[in-house]
Amino acid sequence: MSKSEARFHFRNRVVRRARPGVRAVQALVAAMALLVFHAATAQNAPRPEALIKWRQSAYQVIAWNSGRIKAVLAGQYAPLEVQSAANALAAVANSGLPSLFAPGTADGKGWRETTARDEVFSDAPEFRALTEEFAREANALARLAAAGDRATVSEQFLKVAQACKACHEKYRQTD
Repeated sequence: MSKSEARFHFRNRVVRRARPGVRAVQALVAAMALLVFHAATAQNAPRPEALIKWRQSAYQVIAWNSGRIKAVLAGQYAPLEVQSAANALAAVANSGLPSLFAPGTADGKGWRETTARDEVFSDAPEFRALTEEFAREANALARLAAAGDRATVSEQFLKVAQACKACHEKYRQTD
């Protein structure tokens, strides 16, 4: 074996270079391994019940932090409390809420029965637009809360609440 036919391994072992036909087989084996990996991960996709639980949990976090802000604005103003709650709202709003409304999750039970209307799934682009609007308003609230001015925070919190209401009116079932 000549030097051009071999390369040296990091432990000084001589390793033969792969012939062109061997490279094609190696590429095929790599492609098959990738295919098997994707098939295995597709089987590990979250169950509809898990997605429903996750979205119910996300919206519960939104409700709890909105309640915190509302209580502080109604009483003794605590800028750090508002900032903390506003940051949590913005984080959840930017976490990809529409992805929790995957096909197969229109009906079912998470922590409780889902309250999502069928329109969430049939009108996904409009739903996504409303969630993006909510995220923009929540981000603005977080920025304003960092400044600490009660009046501007109160005004922006109303915009966040309106964004929530717009989505609820169109996509949430009420009894």
